[in-house]
Amino acid sequence: MDLSRRRFLQAAVLTAATAGATAACGGGGSGSSGSKDSKNLTLWYWAGGLSDKVVADAKKHFSDVTLKTSVVGGDFKTKLLTGLRAAQSAPDITGIKGEDIASFLPNANRFIDLKTVGADKLVPQYLSWKLKQATTQDGKLIGFPIDIGPCATFYREDLFAKAGLPTDPAKVSAELSTWEDYFKAGVELHKAVPKTFLVNNIGSVFSMIIGQGTQRFIDEDNKFIGDQDHIRAAWTTAVKPYTLGIDAKINDNTWNAAIGNGALGTEIGAAWHALDISNAAPGTKGKWRVASLPGGPSNLGGSFLAIPATSGNPDEAFKIISWILSPENQARGFTDAALFPTAPAAYKLPALTGGDAFFGGQKTIEIFGPAAEKIPAAYEAPADAAVSAPYFAELTSIEAKGKDPDAAWKDAVSQAKQIAQRQGVK
Repeated sequence: MDLSRRRFLQAAVLTAATAGATAACGGGGSGSSGSKDSKNLTLWYWAGGLSDKVVADAKKHFSDVTLKTSVVGGDFKTKLLTGLRAAQSAPDITGIKGEDIASFLPNANRFIDLKTVGADKLVPQYLSWKLKQATTQDGKLIGFPIDIGPCATFYREDLFAKAGLPTDPAKVSAELSTWEDYFKAGVELHKAVPKTFLVNNIGSVFSMIIGQGTQRFIDEDNKFIGDQDHIRAAWTTAVKPYTLGIDAKINDNTWNAAIGNGALGTEIGAAWHALDISNAAPGTKGKWRVASLPGGPSNLGGSFLAIPATSGNPDEAFKIISWILSPENQARGFTDAALFPTAPAAYKLPALTGGDAFFGGQKTIEIFGPAAEKIPAAYEAPADAAVSAPYFAELTSIEAKGKDPDAAWKDAVSQAKQIAQRQGVK
């Protein structure tokens, strides 16, 4: 797992701001399958998007068809859009990244409504809030969830002990349950261990808080609400680590070193972030633990499998999707590729219930599982990523340039409104 995945949200919103968040697929036809071969199906995904082992087994399991798979490099969304415009070039099954799903919803007719090919019978087994992200306002389901990113606090037990802070995950979860409590602990940590900071940057705090709410930057009536109290409160809270002097202000490639040398006493991030930490600092094995995220559950990331309307055999395509994303195979995906399951039944399987040696033998599913099931459902508009970009850019300006937080807020809102207008938001 590389830097791009660790910081995918920031990269996604900055890209969306410059390139636009539209997923116009070239016209509004139904995209009939035409002469596509119903016995030869193609699957596109990106490196790490699915378990390669599960995909290989799917080829053997579905012996009545030939499943050809492609791990697509580069800008996956752009290549998918190109394929959708040229019907014969489109895959029969495709991945859609979580940060892109909202932009595809206005063009839902370019995809099969999965409820028409069997998903309606399976949706009760999967997290409803995640399914909602791939559901149009008139009820069509265009994506079946591969994974999610329930968030938590990763912390250095040894550094917490030095600062006289609680070290047991249950106590940390209870005593650092609010953002104020978390920041207070960060002040104590930094005082006791001056070279250690609480957060890597304030943008990460902002994104976590936004994910804890039921509203984002645009409402379901396509109205801009990025200047309202819920966003302002998230901004004010996110800026506090900076003003308290417990923000490491890391917005570049120095994160790996900071994880290894103890400059970061905690990390707030998704379940898949555990692999980032262990890859960056293998020498810290056994020193890290996981506690609940302050302020409540939040999600970061998680993608989907979809069936373009040009698919030669949608029914068989969904059988393949539902097999790859069964609870048992999602558990394998967690082991193989750190893909956290979207089917709660998987949380009880051995792949997830065992202790994690990197985290001192802790059974981290006891933190991530309950969080996954309680993540609030929030409407994400097609233009949400583009509109949110200025907030992250201005938070970085506070850290990098010492910009006044109030001035940065005003500039973020002003820029966001301009982007919203260009995107057709009221």
